[in-house]
Amino acid sequence: MFDIGFSELMVIAVVALLVIGPEKLPRVARTAGHLFGRMQRYVNDVKADISREMALDDLRKLQASMQETAQSLEQSVNESVRSAETEMNRIAADLPPAAADAPAEPAPGGAPAAGEAPAAEERAKPARPAQ
Repeated sequence: MFDIGFSELMVIAVVALLVIGPEKLPRVARTAGHLFGRMQRYVNDVKADISREMALDDLRKLQASMQETAQSLEQSVNESVRSAETEMNRIAADLPPAAADAPAEPAPGGAPAAGEAPAAEERAKPARPAQ
């Protein structure tokens, strides 16, 4: 941060020794060390606060992005459901009313209609050999 060399530090130490005096110099140096330590802690606290705020801001941006993506996905799903429902309603409307409401009736003569399974009694009878 500061560009102070060893020779410049020695000049500052000699001037401080002459101005403050040898008996007060240790106490002044100790006080200066405490103040410097406090200043470093304060700077570190400010840096940590700024870092936390930046991380919190990033998390807020990520949350907003995720909410936007979820809303987009929800709209897409709702659109697909509405489209499928509309298509199913259209198909149901196109069906002839007799085919949609009429139950399947057995064919005349007791034979099962196409697509119907034979009755349980007919399955239980053994087949007669042809003569």
